[in-house]
Amino acid sequence: MKAATTKKETEKKEASPSERIDAKIEELGDWRGETLARIRAIIREADPEVEETWKWRGVPVWEHAGIICTGETYKTVVKLTFAKGASVEDPSNLFNSSLEGNTRRAIDIHEGEKIDEAALTALVRAAVALNKASKPASKKASA
Repeated sequence: MKAATTKKETEKKEASPSERIDAKIEELGDWRGETLARIRAIIREADPEVEETWKWRGVPVWEHAGIICTGETYKTVVKLTFAKGASVEDPSNLFNSSLEGNTRRAIDIHEGEKIDEAALTALVRAAVALNKASKPASKKASA
């Protein structure tokens, strides 16, 4: 027998990814929410065409021609994971986590740490450029 769906569950299913990210920020209600909101604003400013998505049971994801990065929140850290971070230049050395892998790179932000907005903006733009360069040309373009 199928369990009844609660109103809250229905609202969550019907909410857009952006609304879900809004709710996540509000739900956190502490420095993590503030940090996630600031990161989100920087990403949107860096790439006005960014698409917000919601994946893996509650992870905010920013995409443009593929995944740019995810914004995970934990008890002591907000983790910004760049899907192709190992291939993105990081002259300001923002990446400080997941450095051993061949693909991803992450930035762990702890309470009280200042975000280097210019460096993060540059990383987001570099990730978008990499995604665009990695996309195969459309059939129209090659015809």
